[in-house]
Amino acid sequence: MRVCGWVIRRAQVGRVLIIEVSSSSSVKPCVLVFKPEREPDLYNVARNIDVGFALCFEGRVAEEQKSKRGVEYTVEKLEVYAKPTEPLPVDTSGKTPVLLDTRLKYRWLLARKPEERAIFRVRAGVIKAAREYFEENGFIEVHTPKIVAAGAEGGATLFKVQYFESEAYLSQSPQLYKQMLVASFEKVYEITPYFRAEKFNTTRHLNESWGIDVEQGFISGVEDVMKTLEELVAFIVNYVSRNYRDELEALGVESLRLTTPFKRLKFTEVVDILRSEGLDVREDEDLSDLAERKLGEIMAEKKHPVYFIVGFPWPSTAFYYMREENSIYTRKFDLDFMGLEIASGGQREHRYEKLVEAIRDKGLNPENYSFYLEAFKYGMPPHGGFGLGVERLLMKILNLENIREAVFFVRDRTRIVP
Repeated sequence: MRVCGWVIRRAQVGRVLIIEVSSSSSVKPCVLVFKPEREPDLYNVARNIDVGFALCFEGRVAEEQKSKRGVEYTVEKLEVYAKPTEPLPVDTSGKTPVLLDTRLKYRWLLARKPEERAIFRVRAGVIKAAREYFEENGFIEVHTPKIVAAGAEGGATLFKVQYFESEAYLSQSPQLYKQMLVASFEKVYEITPYFRAEKFNTTRHLNESWGIDVEQGFISGVEDVMKTLEELVAFIVNYVSRNYRDELEALGVESLRLTTPFKRLKFTEVVDILRSEGLDVREDEDLSDLAERKLGEIMAEKKHPVYFIVGFPWPSTAFYYMREENSIYTRKFDLDFMGLEIASGGQREHRYEKLVEAIRDKGLNPENYSFYLEAFKYGMPPHGGFGLGVERLLMKILNLENIREAVFFVRDRTRIVP
């Protein structure tokens, strides 16, 4: 067996030399044990190895496993490929605590630690599970533009870019394009970055994040879309619980098991629940972060860690959501996971005239959306979809306190490097 990686810890116990190697093959470190009487030549080589070295070794798993930190190996061959030119700026062994700012700056290096590595192995598993679900359920993967002429959510949170002689924007969402594709494909999905110029500095917001976006046509109602979302989230969470036990153990996280259907709450019900708890909640506005967290506590007590909020008021939604007849409410929903909104979606307005009317009602100019509106002239079926936040879902699966912990290279109000 040949394994390559980086030295994260070195210890001398009497005449026994112990070197821990972080490798891509496992979240647990490889523990290399050298004894001068057993392998004198390798021992002499290993004596000069220190933290930060990049190396490969050949060997076998030791018959007797004494290490509590990783998997012990008996080494037969050892090759050093690189060594640090200066001391490492952070402790990759995990002995010394690291402040969040330093941790984010050197995340690419700290990923040699089992705990940091575990987060991103699970993140990769979330994406892998999502693709597996979509492929099994007849969705086709698509890729939409990230430089756009108009925003899906309006102009307030757009990043402007100079596009030759024109002004353009970074995409907030693939929303408009994935809807257009339902004119030809019944079910589409995209795993994509979002760019939002929101001046937040909270533990749950990023200015560049990733989402799992879905749109499906020929639906009979919003419940079809909610069913897809709850099945997807349950599939991902249960997939991680089955296949990433070592990673969850490294992070001290208990495995979650989700069953469907998730609890449904009408927006009006939520307003009544929160008002009974003393919160000031309006019937025509979206929920605040405080209201979401309080609702999460209430639902957790009722054994509903994941739940839908359905029927949001029109003033708080985007123009493309279908409105209920003679009502201020819409067919928009949120999916919350223990007090955090992880997904938002709903049934779209597929009727051309109604859609133009909705754009005007939101104070927008239909001419700016002409490319999008054209798709609704040629047989657009009833459809709906959602966007599921990768980092937010990962936060809840792994009990992370800050969304910045769920991404390698953070982009927020204060960070544009590394």
